[in-house]
Amino acid sequence: MVLKLYYLEDGPPSLSCRQVLEALQVPYEKVDVSFYNGDHMTEEYGKKNPQKEIPVLEDDGFFLSESVAIMQYICDKYKPDSPLYPRDPKARAIVNQRLMFNLSSYYADILNYAILPVYFDYKRTPEGLKRVHRVLDVFDTYLSRLGTKYAAADHLTIADFPLINSTMCLEVIGFDFSQYKNVTKWYNDFKKTHPELWSITEEGTKIIKFCIDNPPDLSHLNHPIHPARKATK
Repeated sequence: MVLKLYYLEDGPPSLSCRQVLEALQVPYEKVDVSFYNGDHMTEEYGKKNPQKEIPVLEDDGFFLSESVAIMQYICDKYKPDSPLYPRDPKARAIVNQRLMFNLSSYYADILNYAILPVYFDYKRTPEGLKRVHRVLDVFDTYLSRLGTKYAAADHLTIADFPLINSTMCLEVIGFDFSQYKNVTKWYNDFKKTHPELWSITEEGTKIIKFCIDNPPDLSHLNHPIHPARKATK
């Protein structure tokens, strides 16, 4: 049975999972879950993921949520010897640390500042801006201290994908992060070196840019976490 990835077209976690599958050349079927139509809020989708979040991986009746777990599972099951998720304990620990840093701090702070105000009733604040600069500085320091071409090694790993897609969220709103030299070089090098993987990220940027220019009205979702904002003509 071919893997199924239930994904969100412009969702950074979904884009990262797609990049892992493409990089490892693992056959899979994409199943678009429309956030805007509330597909993820249905009872049926809740059977796949009680959190009702996107993405979800389906592997012959096995359902797995959380993008980090999905990426790790794909590597471990389908390409266990791939350098994308190294087996050496120290090398893997660095990859895992970067994944956790992205999830807990980097993506979290960028999402709150850059992306949530596009879709929900949030405002960009000076405090939010401080948090973005803090995580950029931390990531820049990680890259400087490790001294490698990529986020966790001298070769591409699964840590790069979520960090790339988080950073994309800054670029798409026109945020200038060029003062963070290591982050900027790593980001631009990824685009040049892996155009086929970057093209997946670009699919997301186009949708986010459209939503920036045409703020969506998601008040019909009755979202359990985020406050709705009605679109104004």
